[in-house]
Amino acid sequence: MNEAIAIALPSLIHRIGREAVTQAQTLAGDFACSLKRVRRSRNWLLTGGAVDVQSFTLALKQHQGEAARYLITKLEAGLALHADKLEPLEVKLVRLIRETPGITLGELVEQTQCTLIQARQARFDADS
Repeated sequence: MNEAIAIALPSLIHRIGREAVTQAQTLAGDFACSLKRVRRSRNWLLTGGAVDVQSFTLALKQHQGEAARYLITKLEAGLALHADKLEPLEVKLVRLIRETPGITLGELVEQTQCTLIQARQARFDADS
């Protein structure tokens, strides 16, 4: 469920400052994420599991607030693109079944990489 995602952060130091970036790097490490420069450019990249990045964003709001407003905004926008990776597998399966009532168990397994048992359980949950 905690699939890896990457969020690009162009010109990060120019926007929030070196000190705020250093604090964000330390905080990202606490949440199993990495905040690093892309080669020798001025661009940065945050990588980590979808749930870990979401937790890091919430912690960043509490610790830095307005000092890292740009970073928080970019992370929230990046997480919005990966919303499907943040929902639990059971919820995702039921949502897919409700969106496409004619979906087969094989298609569910293929789309979500779940087991056949999980797909059957989700079909049962969606029907009841």
